[in-house]
Amino acid sequence: MGRLWTLATHLHSLAGPVTMLLYPLYASVMAIESTTKVDDEQWLAYWILYSFLTLMEMLLQPILKWIPIWYDVKLVFVAWLVLPQFRGAAFIYEKFVREQIWKHGRAGRAENRASTSHHHGKGDSKSVQFVGLKKGPHEAY
Repeated sequence: MGRLWTLATHLHSLAGPVTMLLYPLYASVMAIESTTKVDDEQWLAYWILYSFLTLMEMLLQPILKWIPIWYDVKLVFVAWLVLPQFRGAAFIYEKFVREQIWKHGRAGRAENRASTSHHHGKGDSKSVQFVGLKKGPHEAY
């Protein structure tokens, strides 16, 4: 029983890095090399969400250390984000993240245009739009 338990422990400790990093890295490279944009969106969304999850985990570490199943919950959640059958990362991005970007991004651009439309001097600089989903031909990059 000791060897079986040791094997299970090692597999469990490898599951996180494989699920959270190795497979997503491989799939991201394959997505870049493919001609379709669907897989690009999935993996860009994954890395956005994984980065956010990692940052939140760093901030909440004092609380999370008291939750013994946190790592297992995180592993299951990340597996849902990663597995192509579920496309969880794309789903969360579409339902939550994109909505917030449009909500705050459009309001910010409208305010920026309103404040810069009154100043048309030689020294004016063009604003750079860092947040935007689809840029038109007349928007600054």
